[in-house]
Amino acid sequence: MIDLVSRLGVRIPRELPAARLKSLAQRAEQEGLDEVWIVEDCFYAGGIATASAVLASTEKITLGIGIMPAVARNPAIAAMEIAALAELYPGRLIVGFGHGVPSWMRQINAWPKSALAAFEETLTVIRRLLAGERVSFEGKHVRLDEVELEFPPAIPPKLIAGVRGPKSLAAAGRVADGTLLAEPATPEYVRATRDVIGVEGHSIAAYNWLSLDADPERARERARADVASAIGPNSGPALEPLDFGAEILAEVKAATDRADLARRLRPEWIDRLSISGTLDRCAEQIRALYAAGTESVILLPLLGEPEEESFAAAGRIASALRG
Repeated sequence: MIDLVSRLGVRIPRELPAARLKSLAQRAEQEGLDEVWIVEDCFYAGGIATASAVLASTEKITLGIGIMPAVARNPAIAAMEIAALAELYPGRLIVGFGHGVPSWMRQINAWPKSALAAFEETLTVIRRLLAGERVSFEGKHVRLDEVELEFPPAIPPKLIAGVRGPKSLAAAGRVADGTLLAEPATPEYVRATRDVIGVEGHSIAAYNWLSLDADPERARERARADVASAIGPNSGPALEPLDFGAEILAEVKAATDRADLARRLRPEWIDRLSISGTLDRCAEQIRALYAAGTESVILLPLLGEPEEESFAAAGRIASALRG
């Protein structure tokens, strides 16, 4: 493995059927990667079930759930599920929570009156339950009466927050061990996030599209559509710290759809908003993220390309970083 504060992982696309998760997780482990991540988005495969399958099919790789909606489960039930995984696979689990996409949460009648309160209260009580405490809590969203886990894990997993706004980041600093930044996560975004959180020892993990190619121009064009798919009107926190942030946000506003936005992206922007290019260039970009304060860089396969090839590319980058 690289080391505790410079970890490299891959994310399994949510669009894949659950039957493919085990073989891809095993491939990630074979490639010598530190982490493999899964996504819980509505209405794809559930995070706890898929996490269990991945952990059972691998031997030592760390599994990250990035992320689950804080309001989709009762926090006591969530703590029970997390505790079981953490006890079965000690030291191999990272669990992420976020607000949840409002439209999806409204579809299941789970959107709270205060998303921020629900998020902070949920992580607060889950952390206390995993630590073996007996918890009574009366909040705006969470209410527990003398709840205590029968089997708290010997090694409680790291709880991280998948959030981006300043108030949510401040809450993450209070109740989470770390924060997961959605793609595209640049060194500038990492530093700006750390400044907002302002908590020593708070870890940062970062998602980024991967396009490894001996031809830098081809790498860039392969990543173009995926980069465009990841940015939108709510991407201000990620884009504003960049020296071209105002320009790209203007293009986001002017674009008629994702395809139009993809055409508007300048080549140098794509280079900054993805891990793309030659092996040396990709390794350089990842080192820059580590230097900015990222503890874990998580690489995303380009949609529509063979995931096994992307995982092999990530393995080559891991070897280069160690080399």
